[in-house]
Amino acid sequence: MRKLFLISLLCVVCAGSHAQLPERNVANVNKYKELCRQNIYKEMRGMYRKAGGSLKYPFLAPGSSQYLDILWDWDSWLSNVALRQILTDKGSDADKREAIPYEQGCVLNSLNYGGMDGWIPFWIERKQPSREEMLKKINPWKTNMHKPTLAQHAAFIVQQNGGDAEWLREDFYKLQSFEGKYLNYHRHKATGLLYWENDVAIGVDNDPSTFYRPEESSGSIFLNCLMYKELSAMVYLANQLQMPEISAFYQKEAERLKNSIMTYCWDPRDRFYYSVDFNLLPVEKPITDGIGEGDFFYHTGQPRSYDCLIMRFSVWSGFMAMWAGIATTEQAREMVERHYKNTEEFNCPAGMRSLSPMEKMYDLRASGNPSSWQGPVWINVNYLVFRGLLNYGYRDEARELAEKTILLLGRDFERFGALHEYYLPKMENRC
Repeated sequence: MRKLFLISLLCVVCAGSHAQLPERNVANVNKYKELCRQNIYKEMRGMYRKAGGSLKYPFLAPGSSQYLDILWDWDSWLSNVALRQILTDKGSDADKREAIPYEQGCVLNSLNYGGMDGWIPFWIERKQPSREEMLKKINPWKTNMHKPTLAQHAAFIVQQNGGDAEWLREDFYKLQSFEGKYLNYHRHKATGLLYWENDVAIGVDNDPSTFYRPEESSGSIFLNCLMYKELSAMVYLANQLQMPEISAFYQKEAERLKNSIMTYCWDPRDRFYYSVDFNLLPVEKPITDGIGEGDFFYHTGQPRSYDCLIMRFSVWSGFMAMWAGIATTEQAREMVERHYKNTEEFNCPAGMRSLSPMEKMYDLRASGNPSSWQGPVWINVNYLVFRGLLNYGYRDEARELAEKTILLLGRDFERFGALHEYYLPKMENRC
């Protein structure tokens, strides 16, 4: 099942699809499984991009040869996962060796744009200005940067190649600076949770938990679950490089973040994980010439005692707590029973809605800049939820999601000869 699903991650970015899903039965699943394999195997080497310009190393693009010649942050990581599955299914030893420089180059190109301040851009183009020129035009402390998937990508490559991390040693300090920037400059002191600086290039473009919200206010469950796994990846990498003290530091930080996520993001009422809101006025001590008569000051009898507010928006990323292994067994059970299986919320013929139709923000119109995450189905969402289901033993549910995805993408290949960026949940009308 894992092999059948991972091959479907190789995506060609186009527009919202409007195909009608075929019936989900064994014959159709097998038919479209083979169709997906044929097309993805054929396009595989279109992901490989040579070094040149600002990209010092070869790298992977998240699509075929027609796709933009750009290195993207979390896209390259998930594309690499797909590539390795293809190579596991079909590749020779020579094919696997050929892929290694392109895989490692994704990480090394990003670290090449790193520095002691930790800032790394979300994407790198061949004609990208130098790091110094870019920093003249932005404030790196008040902008978003490469999502916390860089250590995860590096760890995946290391694991796929027998644990060899020596290729990373020279630039490991840049990776540490990158992680340190998130921990030291994009973290809410009272809760220990991370926040987005703004709503630009967050990966889940118009997620209402962040989109058009005040700066530094969104304690995104998506961001925090990514960061927990990122810190865990740093533990692994430091161990592979024989750096036990550094490994112990990241293990401590990972546990601290996990506890914060469980404390502040789990909602015992809805039995789901949510993003949280930091957009609260500070609690200030009264001053002698404050408002009021005599010794009376407003709010002193019971000042605010909570550090954030749950944003009860039914966004798919609550399931990231299962993907990251943060949810308890009981929490996962309730999330699956109450939310995953609910066809009026997330579960749909194409897989997983990115936003529940119960939300007023639900919107299936196709868009770019931002791409639409307010309801359409995304393949990376299907994949991450799939992995979360497997983590907690929900194999039947995971198989169902995998088969829906195979049918969806196989039908897309059949009709258009390519894949789309995202899809309508029921595939009944145009976006």
